[in-house]
Amino acid sequence: MTFSHLGLSDKVLAAVAAAGYTSPTPIQDQAIPHVLARRDVLGIAQTGTGKTAAFVLPMLTKLEQGRARARMPRTLIIEPTRELAAQVEESFVKYGVNHKLNVALLIGGVSFDDQDSKLVRGVDVLIATPGRLLDHFERGRLLMSGVELLVIDEADRMLDMGFIPDIERICKLVPFTRQTLFFTATMPPEIRRITEQFLHNPVRVEVSRPASTVSTTAQSLVKTGREPHDKRQTLRRLIRASVGMKNAIIFCNRKREVATLHRSLVRHGFSAVALHGDMDQSARTAALEQFRKNEVTLLVASDVAARGLDIPDVSHVFNFDVPHHADDYVHRIGRTGRAGRSGVAITIVAPAEQKSVTAIEKLIGQPIPWADAPEGGADEPAFAEEETARTPRRRGGHHDRHPQERPAQKQHAQKRPSHKRPPHDGHAHQERTHQERPAPERPAQERAAKVASIENARPRRPQPPARPHDEEPDVAHLPAFLFRPVRSIKA
Repeated sequence: MTFSHLGLSDKVLAAVAAAGYTSPTPIQDQAIPHVLARRDVLGIAQTGTGKTAAFVLPMLTKLEQGRARARMPRTLIIEPTRELAAQVEESFVKYGVNHKLNVALLIGGVSFDDQDSKLVRGVDVLIATPGRLLDHFERGRLLMSGVELLVIDEADRMLDMGFIPDIERICKLVPFTRQTLFFTATMPPEIRRITEQFLHNPVRVEVSRPASTVSTTAQSLVKTGREPHDKRQTLRRLIRASVGMKNAIIFCNRKREVATLHRSLVRHGFSAVALHGDMDQSARTAALEQFRKNEVTLLVASDVAARGLDIPDVSHVFNFDVPHHADDYVHRIGRTGRAGRSGVAITIVAPAEQKSVTAIEKLIGQPIPWADAPEGGADEPAFAEEETARTPRRRGGHHDRHPQERPAQKQHAQKRPSHKRPPHDGHAHQERTHQERPAPERPAQERAAKVASIENARPRRPQPPARPHDEEPDVAHLPAFLFRPVRSIKA
């Protein structure tokens, strides 16, 4: 089976052959003919199945006719993240090498003026994130009345990120007669409602069961302690013990945890970069390029990198945190074992995360085997002590200190002289007076005496003699002008 029977143009077929692809994936084989026939398409496929080419290739074929007009794009592609939008632009550059098309990318973190200059020249393909697209529209810099083909990619991810209201608004701004391609990995009720509202008699293309894992990926679970430093130590041991690891993506649930883990790995001598939503666009792009070019081995990321990123040869995926949503587990481990390659996915499980593991096993319909954590090497204790020494302490007393420090504190406490209480002699302790009690009050008495001596030594200002309250004050020495009557001032 080749691309030649799908109805693509000769220019597109030549570009596909030059890229090294000989046969389409299942979603490409089923979706491309319907796109060329101007049918609305609802594509349900997990990540890594080649759905980007399923709409890029037929779109290039259709754009060979006609021309772009200023501020009126002919086709519009909506992506949830900047990385996915930039990746789609790369696909147009690769497959559109034989076409003279204007492609514009509207994403955050880039100057409005540069993007506006591209819109003025006229755009055939507009790739955008929802927020930046609406910003341009509200500024009056963009008209969407000329859109002939609308693509909404990673719709379930849009739902997770809160973009559904923006998507509904965009669908109402483009012409009613446009063609719509809608791609998602899962079909929650909210996504189903949108498809029923904005798609007209769509062709449903489903190439795999939603939330199914790739069979070429070996999955395993590893137990760890409940403390964060236990997780980091377990991860370092797993990385060192991994056989044949070329590179790896490490997923965390929170952006703050991404930054903390990245600093820890770099401090322990690992080649790693971070990727999360708080980074500016240039830093995110640079981190991805370093990882793609194998300049670094580890990419520590939040779920912003879990879906759709085209990093074809990832050998390992580590879940530093068990994802809160079971669907995210499928998309995370989908970064490895792509295009028929084998991959390894290891999830580190703390005691409090067992419930999330049960939900994942229920979703994928199979248990995930448990594996033993590797033993630490000769250099691991030194690394662990270094990290413990650098860990900042909170203001909470001994309860917030590292567990390994507590035995030393106990030994230090045992060396202190102990003050034993006198033996209990019935009610005699109730008859003691405050004068009979030993030294606790002596320091207070000494301090009081010292303060009194200081007060007595200070020179005191002479005080005027006191007079009775009913005595009239002596005003004879005061000047006479003070007692003159006040004249009224006429306006």
